[in-house]
Amino acid sequence: MKTVINTNGAPQAIGPYSQAIKANGFLFISGQIPLDPVSGQIVYGGVELQTYQVLNNLKAILAHEGLSFDSVVKTGVFLKDMEDFAVVNKIYAEYFTNNPPARACVQVARLPRDVSVEIEAIAVYEK
Repeated sequence: MKTVINTNGAPQAIGPYSQAIKANGFLFISGQIPLDPVSGQIVYGGVELQTYQVLNNLKAILAHEGLSFDSVVKTGVFLKDMEDFAVVNKIYAEYFTNNPPARACVQVARLPRDVSVEIEAIAVYEK
């Protein structure tokens, strides 16, 4: 069984997908881009500000389910430019402080709305 997860604390989906899906003890969070959940607008000002917004969007979805970054077991990080890796990595480490999850990080040709970073996550519901 799967359950669609939706919170106003994170941006609403901009396409035919869900913010997150709860299934078999896992939370699968769709890739988050730097959209402000209130205005629905892209947060501009460089990859640093965009990364903070992306991680705050992930945090809101996790919190809605009573989870935290400690519950995340896998992430996928998508960068417009691998030259931004060090900046994104530094900010990422501020959020994933204990036993960071498995991760893939790749440079892609283009991201939705031409943003600089997108991050998806899988979390586990601990019993």
